[in-house]
Amino acid sequence: MIRTLHEGLLADGIAVPLTKLCGWFGVPRRTVYYKPTKAAPKVDPRFADPIKAMIEKEPSFGYRTVAWLLGFNKNTVQRIFQIKGWQVRKRPIGMRPRIEAVPSVATAPNERWSTDLCRVWAGRDGWTTLALVIDCHTRELLGWHLSRSGKATTAASALEHALITRFGTLGKVTREFLLRSDNGLVFTSRRYTALVRSYGLKQEFITPHCPQQNGMVERVIRTLKEQCIHRQRFDSIQHATRAIGDWIRFYNTRRPHQALDMKTPAEAFALAA
Repeated sequence: MIRTLHEGLLADGIAVPLTKLCGWFGVPRRTVYYKPTKAAPKVDPRFADPIKAMIEKEPSFGYRTVAWLLGFNKNTVQRIFQIKGWQVRKRPIGMRPRIEAVPSVATAPNERWSTDLCRVWAGRDGWTTLALVIDCHTRELLGWHLSRSGKATTAASALEHALITRFGTLGKVTREFLLRSDNGLVFTSRRYTALVRSYGLKQEFITPHCPQQNGMVERVIRTLKEQCIHRQRFDSIQHATRAIGDWIRFYNTRRPHQALDMKTPAEAFALAA
């Protein structure tokens, strides 16, 4: 702008130094004299177009997921994200005190499962409760149940679904393993604790007010909300059940995980089995 004004004044026969114009308008002189040394990098549309289409459809996907699903090199995808300004910048998080405790991880399948509840708006059916059960080693969502009730029966149905998915039948497991949850009334109720014992599982509870100790299932709930629940307006509990079921199948069989070396949960279980 300053340079254009200066050239215009010269054309009118008025000689005003650039330094004075910069002082009048409060613009640093180096801004006026700056000349870019490199042209803006070009992006091959063969890569940019499919990447743009995917992130418009799934805006919560990171560059690693996009690269894996499209079969592109992740460094190429990351570079295009940066050039085009598509890279999401995370908000800085200050220091937060964390207590030392065993995280919700496992070294093998069926060593530790994790479970939690969340609320889902289902249109004319109002608020519903979704219970999830995840294997902390493979990240596989083994069991889930959506119902109008937020009672122990919902969490129990999700657990039984997980047992059938993993072992093919309901019955006492051959080797005891851990089932982690928070200290909510559902998971500490007599009915639920008795059910867990009857199947040969051992419950463990996180420290109150420390959800990071149940981070595996907390994180998958966030992903589910970002990629499915918050992107749709459910008409009924049946509509929500279909949409969530489709997303969980995608999550287990098609969505890669960085923590699993960009394998899907199903692939991770097949390799560990």
